[in-house]
Order: sequence, then structure tokens, then C-alpha cells
Amino acid sequence: MTAPPPKHSIEVSEEAGVRYLHFGTEWIQGAMRVARPWSLELDYTREMMAALLLRPGADWPATALIIGLGAGSIAKFLHRHRPAARLDVVEINPEVVAVARHAFRLPADDERLTVHRADGVAFIKAARTRYDCILVDGFDHRARPGALAGEAFYRDCRRRLTRRGLLVANLFGRSRNYDAQFAALARAFGGRALAFPSGDHGNVIAFAAAGEPVSADWTSLGAEADALHRATGLRLQRTVVRLQHAGAFDGPGIAL
Repeated sequence: MTAPPPKHSIEVSEEAGVRYLHFGTEWIQGAMRVARPWSLELDYTREMMAALLLRPGADWPATALIIGLGAGSIAKFLHRHRPAARLDVVEINPEVVAVARHAFRLPADDERLTVHRADGVAFIKAARTRYDCILVDGFDHRARPGALAGEAFYRDCRRRLTRRGLLVANLFGRSRNYDAQFAALARAFGGRALAFPSGDHGNVIAFAAAGEPVSADWTSLGAEADALHRATGLRLQRTVVRLQHAGAFDGPGIAL
């Protein structure tokens, strides 16, 4: 299940109280506000956590798989704010894991968190665990997702979701392959996929479901965003307002 790690440099920079992870280019692969290491610093990571609005309740997700570690932002957020959840993280490069733990305060493995040194495509194909949430945020040093954006990979993810499971994928909206990536995701999930309109960060966050339907109107989404903010400090109210005003979804809210 292991593969040779990518051959690129890994750098850490810091500016104005924020620590950044780079893979040998100007692209930011992760970030952490030093004073709040468990918070989500980058906009796109916050939007990935909009899954918590679509499946509200402190008991969801009970199990989560994160493919692509980066600075460990999503893993740290869920480890802190979903203490009953069982988290698996897959990262192909052991140096990324070492940097995440040394420079970005990723917790050591425990009964709730396991970091697997593996290729994400191979891991999901061989997996037997079913997950409430699979979060895909894997890119190489040139911001390419490779096979993590393929229809076969998305089909394998679908098979590993629970009845209330959601797939959340970070699609790089500035990539010329973005449309093909989303089309592959939609085909794999029988059309049950949606993408948030791209924000200023350039990333597009996509969601897909194969089991229990998702249906939430704007009023309930706003109320859930308020509750999530009170519980975790995560601010998604502006995201809900932005989506509503964008007019990207038919009807009075989001359905999936």
C-alpha cells in the first residue's frame, strides 16, 4: 500500500503570527495561526467543514478519513471539536507527517487518531472501514491531484461511505482540469454532487452523497452556522450568505 514519497522540498515560513507550509513552490499547502493552532486559518479548509452544516449534530462524523495531511488543519480541528470521532489520516510523504507534528502541532497517534503512511488511492481501494465523512485534499507540489481526481477513486470512496456519509473534496478552481474533476465526481455519485461557487481563495469545495438525502434551507443552515460558531469558533455564517446570494442552487436551500 506504500509508494515512494514525492521528491520535492518542504519549507515552513512564518509571517504576522501565521505559519505556512510549502512544497518547494509559492503555493501554500497549509497554514496555522500560532496562537490558535486548532483553528482553521485558510478559507477553503473552513468551507470543507461546511459538511458539519449539512449533517448537523455533535455526533457526526463518528468516523472520518482525511486524504492529504498538509499542515494537519482539518485533522486538528476534528480531533479537538469531535472528541468521540475516530479519525484516519492518509499521507504519502513521511516528511510531511514529521513537519506537521514538529511545526504545526499535529497530535501524536492515539485511540482516536491514526496517521497512515500510504497512497490515498491504494488505501481507499483496500479499506474495509466505512466512514461518515471522507475529506480529500491531496495535491503534489505543482497543485496537481493526480489519481485523487479520477472517477475510479471517487467510486471507491462512495463504497466506503456510511448511510449518512459525505465526500468532501477540495478542487483547485484555477486548474484547467477542474471541470473534468467535478464531472468525474458527479458520475461516480450518480449526479448527487454539488460544488460551492469559488471564493477569493480560488479553491472549489465539492460535496457528494450516496445514502441518506441532504436537504437544508437557508434559514436552518444559518442557524446551524450560528450553533457551530458557538461550539467551535468556526465562522461559516458569511459562507451561507455568500452561497444564498450567489444563486447557484435551485430552490430555498441546498439539496443533495
